[in-house]
Amino acid sequence: MVNKKLDILILVFAVVILVGINYGKLDSAVVNFFEEKEVVVVERVIDGDTFVANNESVRLLGINCPERGEIYYSEAKDFLDNLILGKKVVLKFGVDKKDLYGRKLAYVFYNNENVNKKLVEEGYANIYFLGRDQYYFEFLEAWKNCGKNLCVKSLDACASCVNLKKLDYENEIVVFENICGIDCDLENWEVKDEGRKKFIFPNFILDGKGEVSLIVGNKTNTENEIYWDRKDYVWTDGGDTLFLRDDFGKLVLWKSY
Repeated sequence: MVNKKLDILILVFAVVILVGINYGKLDSAVVNFFEEKEVVVVERVIDGDTFVANNESVRLLGINCPERGEIYYSEAKDFLDNLILGKKVVLKFGVDKKDLYGRKLAYVFYNNENVNKKLVEEGYANIYFLGRDQYYFEFLEAWKNCGKNLCVKSLDACASCVNLKKLDYENEIVVFENICGIDCDLENWEVKDEGRKKFIFPNFILDGKGEVSLIVGNKTNTENEIYWDRKDYVWTDGGDTLFLRDDFGKLVLWKSY
């Protein structure tokens, strides 16, 4: 009889515990427990998305900062330097722990804040995902809500006229259209992907109500077709973003897929 009552008490206790468990938190705790992490001290900041710790280079995942000579290069580097230099940070790794150059690839956390995302929020980096992982939509939202530095909208009169009509990433063709009745001078306007691939428009006028196709290849330009002279691809099958900027580096439009 005593054993039977004890069994019942144990059963009731087990039910109460199961009902009280927050499965969302439990699942998160399990994920965090098995997530590969590393704690390091930042020894030197190389640029906005790269630093050195334990004599190894660490490349921040999910973002791409301006290169040397580009607008906001120094600002991005200084921001990262002021935020984490000499500080202890947590590295969380993705599928690939290192890139082709031997650099560690990581999401960096300082005081429980995602440093990578912070750079996007401050307009010092655009999103850069080779695969759409757990942080993609979080970073995309940060980019959408960013309104400074790299995110500042163009004031060019043609910024509201030039529209992205088509982005055919499979055939490497981008079509821009001019929805206004005025001609638009696109010389030195820039088309860029999430990474380092960049095209600068030559001396080119986009006629009012006209359109132009930007095609990856090395053929001769025509009146309505301009070729991006590359032997490899630009737009990735796994997802990418097109950024169009005016000749002052201000954002005209962007499109993710």
